[in-house]
This record gives sequence, C-alpha cells and structure tokens, in this order.
Amino acid sequence: MFNRARRTIRFALTLLLLAFAAFAIVGLWQHYMVAPWTRDGQVRVQVADIAPQVPGQIVELLVQDNQFVHKGDLLYVIDKGDYKVAQDLAKADVESKAADLDVKKNENERRRKLTTLSTSIEEKQIYEGNYSVAEAAYQTALANLEQAQLNMQRTEVHSTVNGFVTNLLLRVGDYANKGSPNIAIVDSDSYWVAGYFEETKLGSFRVGDAAEVDLMGFEEKLTGRVESITRGISAPNATVSTQGLPSVEAVYTWVRLAQRIPVRIKIDTVPSTITLAAGMTATVIVTPSAAPAPTALNEIRTFGNLIKDR
Repeated sequence: MFNRARRTIRFALTLLLLAFAAFAIVGLWQHYMVAPWTRDGQVRVQVADIAPQVPGQIVELLVQDNQFVHKGDLLYVIDKGDYKVAQDLAKADVESKAADLDVKKNENERRRKLTTLSTSIEEKQIYEGNYSVAEAAYQTALANLEQAQLNMQRTEVHSTVNGFVTNLLLRVGDYANKGSPNIAIVDSDSYWVAGYFEETKLGSFRVGDAAEVDLMGFEEKLTGRVESITRGISAPNATVSTQGLPSVEAVYTWVRLAQRIPVRIKIDTVPSTITLAAGMTATVIVTPSAAPAPTALNEIRTFGNLIKDR
C-alpha cells in the first residue's frame, strides 16, 4: 500500500515537472520568438543643414555649440559691404532708367499726336520702339534692385527649425560659401525611434498599435505608436562582383537568421527627466490591438514544417 502511494506520488510529480517544463518552454518561445519586441532599437532624428544663400566673410556669430535655437533665430551675419554697394548701384540704375523712360514716354506721346503731315509713320514707330525699350530697361533695373535687396537680407542667416546647434566648428572670420552647409541643427520636433524587428514578428502588430520604448540609462519609459513599417531593405545578393557576375552570400543549411525590418515609432511625449539624443539604444515593445499574435503552437508547427522541408 505504501509503495503504491509512493509510486503514485512520483508519477504525479513527474507529470507536474513535465507540465511545468512544457509551460516554461512555451512561455519562453512565446516571449522570445513571437512577442513583438526588440532590443535592437535606436533613437533617430532629422538634422537641418544650414547653408548661406550668398557668399562672404562671417563678421558676427550669435550661437554656441549645443545651444537651443528657435525657428527664425539669427545664427550669423555675413559681411554686408559688397551687397550694400550693389544695392546702392541698383537704386541709382532704377532712378536713371525711370528718368529715361519718362523722356521716351513724352517723346512717343508727342509723335503719336502728330498727323502724318508733320511726321512719318516710320518716325512714329521708331519713337514707340524707343519707349518700349526704355520700359523694358526700367523693369530690368527694378528686378536687379529686388535681387540686390534680397541678397542684402540673405547676409543674415536664420534657423529653419527649432532645435540644438550641434558640432559647431564655425567662427568669426570664416568664409561662407554659397550653398555649403556650415551649421547643423538637430530638429527637436522630429525625434522618433527606429525598432529593428525580426521579420517573423511583423505579422503580430499593425500601424497604429501602442508602443513602449525603454531607453538605456533611464528609468522612465517613452510611449508612442507604430507610425510606419519599412517596405524594403537592401539585398546583399543583388550586388555585382568585379567581374560583372552576381555576388551570392553563403547560406548555411541549419542556420537561418530572420531578417530585421525597420519599424518607425512615433513618440507621443518625452518626460522632462529624459534627455533625448540621436543614436541612443532602446528596447521597443509593441502592444498589439488589432492583429492577433501568432500562438506558440503555430510557431512550433511552422518550425517543424521547415525541418521537414530541409
């Protein structure tokens, strides 16, 4: 009687241990292979490269490295000397062309009122043409003046975004080349998190699902939503070798790693205790709301089918 009870207890304990082990295996599989989360996350941001629209020597610098600036704030000033001279010349040319236009207009009006007995048709056409040429010259002078005034305004370079000046190497006396960026500003309104999810997990969530971002080094977490999923990544096998032949990477029969696809996470709010910086590593956890997550049993069956196919 005692031996039977002992065997029953051993059998029950064995079943209990097997059930616990199966539960643990399924739970671990569900967590690591199915649940939509990844440790491969990174904080990303857009950077505005500020470039002058006119060349010249920088005579005044009003920002410092890592300083926060608002959109429209003055960053630096380019020497205005040449542009002021060009503006004065353009104004003088406008006045000259205006006076010449007035003379040509009066001459044309007088010839137009005369009869063919006092002047010929050809002479009328000549004066009318002179008036048209003078009017075109006046319009050209106005356009040149507008361009000169615009260039004068462009000697003051302003910020195009709200953000932080970063890696500032510019200083007074440097020469600013037209179209060459010389100040970089991190757009503080453009932070997002890129989560690189394994392709096997993409079917467990959708755009719009809530996401939680755990930054390394901070206790508080960021909240956000799945904004978009990248629809394409580069294919290493599409490259061409030096001989013009396709370059194909080796694939091992029993080892096949899932590809990672970037998922863009829009950040809702940033706590005041967190200092965001592009490049920070993060863990991204998505909470599916619409798409049902695949079960561990289905994943095991899929894995078994893959082994059979091999």
